[in-house]
Amino acid sequence: MSAPTDRIARIALSSCYLPLAHPISDAKVLTGRQKPMTEIAMLFAEIETEEGQQGLGFSYAKRAGGPGQFAHAREIAPALIGEDPSDIARLWDKLCWAGASVGRSGMATQAIGAFDVALWDLKARRAGLSLAKLLGAHRDTVACYNTSGGFLHTPLDQLLVNAQASRARGIGGIKLKVGQPDRALDIRRVAAVREALGDAAPLMVDANQQWDRPTAQRMCRTFEDFNLVWIEEPLDAYDHEGHAALAAQFDTPIATGEMLTSAAEHWDLIRHRAADYLMPDGPRVGGITPFLKVAALAEHAGLMLAPHFAMELHVHLAAAYPREPWVEHFEWLEPLFNERIEIADGRMRVPTRPGLGLSLTEKARAWTRERAVITL
Repeated sequence: MSAPTDRIARIALSSCYLPLAHPISDAKVLTGRQKPMTEIAMLFAEIETEEGQQGLGFSYAKRAGGPGQFAHAREIAPALIGEDPSDIARLWDKLCWAGASVGRSGMATQAIGAFDVALWDLKARRAGLSLAKLLGAHRDTVACYNTSGGFLHTPLDQLLVNAQASRARGIGGIKLKVGQPDRALDIRRVAAVREALGDAAPLMVDANQQWDRPTAQRMCRTFEDFNLVWIEEPLDAYDHEGHAALAAQFDTPIATGEMLTSAAEHWDLIRHRAADYLMPDGPRVGGITPFLKVAALAEHAGLMLAPHFAMELHVHLAAAYPREPWVEHFEWLEPLFNERIEIADGRMRVPTRPGLGLSLTEKARAWTRERAVITL
């Protein structure tokens, strides 16, 4: 006789738009390919079972895609109703096939990501464990670096203030955006921050895919003198051969992967040896289930890991990676959650609360533009 199982009884979906304090510009804005970012579209999934167990998950979109993610999530959500929430891998496949006509990457998998994160959160909460402990943590703290203070719209004097403030707050590394049409300006900004922080401080740069191969070659050669932790996205995200050539030629590690939206796309990058640091994004690849597949591939290939954005999720996933990882510090999502991550001595402390250890604020509810509830 089989043991009784709990079933998913209710799913609440919400499309929340988080306003940013200032318009954000990176190299994609200066090249005219995108507009400054003024808000982030968050997709939240709240799953509840018949026995009252709950899980919270999220995905997100920047500049475009929020309404599409919500619409796709609402369309496939009924596939989860009545299911055993413990069968996470099977349910990921079920959701993927429910929307397979629009593909197994991109917006489709990003919508699945909110459900998948919620199911893992539910499982960890039910076990009374943090997500990191449920997955099998290798560490209780992870190295962190700040990005939000180094965008291209930030004047150089403020860039220096932001870098020093992040270090004083206990954040370990500083990442600067590069990729301006005037390459000399990029070099001056990086040189100024390196001089201000000293040679030993961890410093990274991110070109956001805006260099062509000759420019990337020249800039990587120039930046060899700055003792950088990595050079991020020097080329188009899908130029695996170009990234591989840079990784093979230069001592400074190459980092990429944040724009990829499936485990299969990451495998293509890995097999080309196109990165030293892999930068998967849990919500973008479809949640924790595919992220763990990517992490296993990265470990097998001997790569270092630096998950992109969403530190509230990635602090747990990075803690479960065997090699010492980096987690990107962005305070942007903090208004959405009641809880905060502790930071000291260059590291984030992995939360010990059950699951992700997150709950939504009243502001998150107030910024919600669309909502859907699916029940048994």
